[in-house]
Amino acid sequence: MRPSSSPSDGLLSGLSGNPEVDAELDDPALLRALLDAEAALARAGADAGLVPAPAADAIVTACHPGRYDPAALGRAADAAGNPVVPLVREVTAAVPAPARPWVHLGATSQDILDTALSLLAVRALDALRRHLDAAVDAAARLADTHRDTVLVARTLGQQAAPTTFGLKAAGWLTGLAQARDRLRQAGDGQPAQLGGAVGTLAALGPAGPDVAARFAAHLGLPASALPWHTRRQPRLDLAAALGGLLAATGKVALDVGLLAQTEVGEVTEGGDGRGGSSAMPHKRNPVDAILIGAAARRGPGLVATLFAAAVQEHERAAGGWHAEWEPLRDLLHLTGGVTARSARLLTGLRVDPARMRANLDATGGRVLAEAVAARLAPAVGRDVAHDLVARAAAAPTFRAALLADPQIRAHLSGAEIDEALDPDRWLGSAGRFVDAALAAARGAAS
Repeated sequence: MRPSSSPSDGLLSGLSGNPEVDAELDDPALLRALLDAEAALARAGADAGLVPAPAADAIVTACHPGRYDPAALGRAADAAGNPVVPLVREVTAAVPAPARPWVHLGATSQDILDTALSLLAVRALDALRRHLDAAVDAAARLADTHRDTVLVARTLGQQAAPTTFGLKAAGWLTGLAQARDRLRQAGDGQPAQLGGAVGTLAALGPAGPDVAARFAAHLGLPASALPWHTRRQPRLDLAAALGGLLAATGKVALDVGLLAQTEVGEVTEGGDGRGGSSAMPHKRNPVDAILIGAAARRGPGLVATLFAAAVQEHERAAGGWHAEWEPLRDLLHLTGGVTARSARLLTGLRVDPARMRANLDATGGRVLAEAVAARLAPAVGRDVAHDLVARAAAAPTFRAALLADPQIRAHLSGAEIDEALDPDRWLGSAGRFVDAALAAARGAAS
């Protein structure tokens, strides 16, 4: 058996992550990002005339991930509290002696690690968005296909009134599309960090701001107007967007899991051979919905950690920024997993309109009680209408009780009662809402 080589190869981590996203989050990826930051710093210094070009070239050449061992750097990080210190020591040793004074010029460890985590997030989000786009497209197809497929809505755990599966899917679509928009904005706002020891860039002299701008440009990251060592809003924006995406996918998963219950049976997950039980041969568990829901439940704690860590002292924090590293990677790992699973779940979802109709009809028309009361209210008043219809709903047969009640029949004919009991007539603006959700999602994608 081959050893595990990435987060998604683990016994458990593969159930919460996605290989494409995790490949941008593992230790080799972080090492690559750290070295990319050091190389960009050397290039920026050369551009500004502070670093000799031959020295910058030597540093860039030395910033090749294959030269360094992430595990060894991790062990060495214990002495300084972060992996940048031993990495800079090794990069310095790897370049010719004339280039050594220019390694890590003007930077502090936090500059390199903050910038590397911005790179890590941006790269992971590139892979994540492909799956999120697929999930949004699949939700849109469900909403469009089932625009007029009637099912019963549930409120407070009980059957309530008719709606459409298209509107339910449109709700999923809107949540996913809004989360995608927020994530795009937050991802695009992850800046480079370059402030030096206390945020003044004193070691770079008057060229400091120019070097910082060039540093960000070489990395393809936005520049910051000033260092953000203890001003963590970019990370909070990203944490909130990732948490929102986990909530949006968790909503889809929860609905699917409930709709797939044996007693409901209105949808099933696709995928032959998935969802088996070790004990019960007949089981077909909604495993994607289950695993998405599990990840969504882990998200709030990670988001809370990042927000708690954001209140940081003075110019550089003692522990606050350190507390962000692993929760941020964990959040990216979880969102990578849920987007891929949501895309698969929604693309393969099997919808049973006949079962939806049967469940709606199971209460003998009681889910249309609101519709009957609405027709009766103009004649007898809202409260009286409500009480008359509630009394009929408590009878063994709802329609028969309506037809037998003289107070109701004084104002509603049998034909009018039957019209009120037609679920297709009590869908309100469901279709228009579906159309609006589809138009908004298509507009955002264009």
